[in-house]
Amino acid sequence: MVKKVINEMDFNERDKIEIVENALSWVVVLAMYVYGFMKPIQFDFDMQSEVFVSELSGFKLMWFFYSYSTPYVILLGLFEAIGATLILIKRTRVIGCLFTSIILINIVLQDYFYGVPALKAAIFYQIILLFILWLNKKHITEAFKKLIRKKSKNDQKSKRIVKLVIAFTFFLIIRIIEYYLT
Repeated sequence: MVKKVINEMDFNERDKIEIVENALSWVVVLAMYVYGFMKPIQFDFDMQSEVFVSELSGFKLMWFFYSYSTPYVILLGLFEAIGATLILIKRTRVIGCLFTSIILINIVLQDYFYGVPALKAAIFYQIILLFILWLNKKHITEAFKKLIRKKSKNDQKSKRIVKLVIAFTFFLIIRIIEYYLT
Protein backbone atom coordinates (compact mmCIF):
# COMPACT_ATOMS: atom_id res chain seq x y z
CA MET A 1 0.00 0.00 0.00
CA VAL A 2 2.80 2.42 0.90
CA LYS A 3 4.60 1.54 -2.30
CA LYS A 4 1.42 2.27 -4.29
CA VAL A 5 1.05 5.70 -2.66
CA ILE A 6 4.71 6.47 -3.30
CA ASN A 7 4.41 5.45 -6.95
CA GLU A 8 1.32 7.63 -7.39
CA MET A 9 3.15 10.64 -5.96
CA ASP A 10 5.71 10.45 -8.75
CA PHE A 11 8.69 11.42 -6.60
CA ASN A 12 11.71 12.58 -8.57
CA GLU A 13 15.32 12.01 -7.51
CA ARG A 14 15.50 15.27 -5.53
CA ASP A 15 12.32 14.35 -3.61
CA LYS A 16 13.79 10.99 -2.63
CA ILE A 17 17.04 12.64 -1.50
CA GLU A 18 15.05 15.15 0.56
CA ILE A 19 13.15 12.32 2.27
CA VAL A 20 16.42 10.56 3.18
CA GLU A 21 18.03 13.83 4.30
CA ASN A 22 15.07 14.69 6.53
CA ALA A 23 14.99 11.23 8.12
CA LEU A 24 18.74 11.29 8.81
CA SER A 25 18.51 14.84 10.14
CA TRP A 26 15.77 13.86 12.56
CA VAL A 27 17.92 11.02 13.92
CA VAL A 28 20.71 13.46 14.82
CA VAL A 29 18.28 16.16 16.01
CA LEU A 30 16.57 13.78 18.43
CA ALA A 31 19.91 12.55 19.78
CA MET A 32 21.31 16.07 20.21
CA TYR A 33 18.14 17.24 22.00
CA VAL A 34 18.24 14.24 24.32
CA TYR A 35 21.96 14.60 25.05
CA GLY A 36 21.71 18.39 25.31
CA PHE A 37 18.74 18.55 27.64
CA MET A 38 19.93 15.61 29.74
CA LYS A 39 23.44 17.04 30.34
CA PRO A 40 22.59 18.57 33.74
CA ILE A 41 21.12 15.24 34.89
CA GLN A 42 23.89 13.19 33.28
CA PHE A 43 26.63 15.03 35.18
CA ASP A 44 24.75 15.70 38.41
CA PHE A 45 26.46 13.68 41.08
CA ASP A 46 28.39 14.35 44.22
CA MET A 47 32.02 15.28 43.60
CA GLN A 48 33.09 14.20 47.09
CA SER A 49 35.34 11.20 46.80
CA GLU A 50 37.99 9.49 48.86
CA VAL A 51 39.72 8.32 45.66
CA PHE A 52 42.96 9.80 44.40
CA VAL A 53 42.93 11.20 40.87
CA SER A 54 45.66 8.74 39.90
CA GLU A 55 43.28 5.88 40.79
CA LEU A 56 40.50 7.08 38.48
CA SER A 57 39.96 5.63 35.03
CA GLY A 58 39.93 8.11 32.16
CA PHE A 59 36.16 7.76 31.96
CA LYS A 60 35.67 8.55 35.68
CA LEU A 61 38.18 11.40 35.55
CA MET A 62 36.29 13.02 32.69
CA TRP A 63 32.99 12.50 34.51
CA PHE A 64 34.36 14.20 37.63
CA PHE A 65 35.70 17.06 35.51
CA TYR A 66 32.33 17.75 33.87
CA SER A 67 30.44 17.35 37.13
CA TYR A 68 32.52 20.06 38.79
CA SER A 69 30.77 22.95 36.99
CA THR A 70 27.02 22.86 36.43
CA PRO A 71 27.00 26.07 34.31
CA TYR A 72 29.60 24.56 31.98
CA VAL A 73 27.55 21.39 31.55
CA ILE A 74 24.41 23.43 30.89
CA LEU A 75 26.27 25.49 28.29
CA LEU A 76 27.47 22.33 26.53
CA GLY A 77 23.92 21.00 26.50
CA LEU A 78 22.63 24.30 25.17
CA PHE A 79 25.14 24.17 22.30
CA GLU A 80 23.97 20.66 21.43
CA ALA A 81 20.35 21.85 21.42
CA ILE A 82 21.24 24.87 19.26
CA GLY A 83 22.95 22.58 16.77
CA ALA A 84 19.92 20.30 16.74
CA THR A 85 17.59 23.23 16.08
CA LEU A 86 19.77 24.48 13.23
CA ILE A 87 19.75 20.99 11.67
CA LEU A 88 15.98 20.68 12.08
CA ILE A 89 15.34 23.77 9.94
CA LYS A 90 16.10 23.01 6.28
CA ARG A 91 17.33 26.55 5.58
CA THR A 92 19.99 26.36 8.34
CA ARG A 93 20.74 22.64 8.06
CA VAL A 94 24.23 22.96 6.56
CA ILE A 95 25.27 25.50 9.21
CA GLY A 96 23.76 23.22 11.85
CA CYS A 97 25.70 20.22 10.52
CA LEU A 98 28.96 22.19 10.61
CA PHE A 99 28.21 23.59 14.08
CA THR A 100 27.21 20.19 15.47
CA SER A 101 30.21 18.52 13.79
CA ILE A 102 32.52 20.70 15.87
CA ILE A 103 30.77 19.48 19.00
CA LEU A 104 30.63 15.84 17.90
CA ILE A 105 34.26 15.68 16.82
CA ASN A 106 35.21 16.93 20.29
CA ILE A 107 32.96 14.27 21.83
CA VAL A 108 34.43 11.55 19.60
CA LEU A 109 37.95 12.53 20.63
CA GLN A 110 37.09 12.65 24.33
CA ASP A 111 35.20 9.36 24.17
CA TYR A 112 38.12 7.70 22.38
CA PHE A 113 40.93 9.03 24.58
CA TYR A 114 39.05 8.69 27.88
CA GLY A 115 37.42 5.33 27.15
CA VAL A 116 33.79 6.48 27.19
CA PRO A 117 31.41 3.74 25.99
CA ALA A 118 29.28 6.17 23.94
CA LEU A 119 31.99 6.46 21.27
CA LYS A 120 30.09 4.44 18.66
CA ALA A 121 27.00 6.64 18.96
CA ALA A 122 29.01 9.84 18.51
CA ILE A 123 30.77 8.40 15.45
CA PHE A 124 27.41 7.25 14.05
CA TYR A 125 25.91 10.75 14.38
CA GLN A 126 29.03 12.35 12.89
CA ILE A 127 28.87 10.03 9.87
CA ILE A 128 25.23 11.02 9.36
CA LEU A 129 26.20 14.70 9.47
CA LEU A 130 28.96 14.13 6.92
CA PHE A 131 26.48 12.35 4.65
CA ILE A 132 24.01 15.25 4.95
CA LEU A 133 26.81 17.67 4.08
CA TRP A 134 27.70 15.47 1.10
CA LEU A 135 24.05 15.61 -0.04
CA ASN A 136 24.35 19.42 0.07
CA LYS A 137 27.79 19.59 -1.55
CA LYS A 138 26.49 21.75 -4.42
CA HIS A 139 25.27 24.46 -2.03
CA ILE A 140 28.44 24.24 0.04
CA THR A 141 30.63 24.52 -3.05
CA GLU A 142 28.67 27.55 -4.31
CA ALA A 143 28.94 29.27 -0.92
CA PHE A 144 32.67 28.53 -0.72
CA LYS A 145 33.21 29.92 -4.23
CA LYS A 146 31.40 33.12 -3.25
CA LEU A 147 33.57 33.45 -0.17
CA ILE A 148 36.85 33.13 -2.07
CA ARG A 149 35.80 34.95 -5.23
CA LYS A 150 38.50 37.26 -6.50
CA LYS A 151 37.85 40.95 -6.05
CA SER A 152 36.81 43.02 -9.01
CA LYS A 153 39.41 44.86 -11.07
CA ASN A 154 38.08 48.19 -9.75
CA ASP A 155 39.81 47.49 -6.45
CA GLN A 156 43.22 48.90 -7.38
CA LYS A 157 46.42 47.49 -6.01
CA SER A 158 47.31 50.68 -4.13
CA LYS A 159 43.89 50.75 -2.48
CA ARG A 160 44.34 47.15 -1.32
CA ILE A 161 47.75 47.97 0.14
CA VAL A 162 46.35 50.96 2.04
CA LYS A 163 43.51 48.80 3.40
CA LEU A 164 46.02 46.19 4.57
CA VAL A 165 48.19 48.85 6.26
CA ILE A 166 45.15 50.28 8.06
CA ALA A 167 44.03 46.79 9.11
CA PHE A 168 47.55 46.00 10.37
CA THR A 169 47.57 49.26 12.35
CA PHE A 170 44.26 48.34 13.99
CA PHE A 171 45.69 44.88 14.67
CA LEU A 172 48.69 46.39 16.48
CA ILE A 173 46.49 48.73 18.54
CA ILE A 174 44.24 45.85 19.58
CA ARG A 175 47.26 43.71 20.51
CA ILE A 176 48.67 46.54 22.65
CA ILE A 177 45.30 46.94 24.40
CA GLU A 178 45.15 43.17 24.88
CA TYR A 179 48.63 43.20 26.45
CA TYR A 180 47.62 45.79 29.06
CA LEU A 181 44.21 44.27 29.77
CA THR A 182 45.31 40.70 30.12
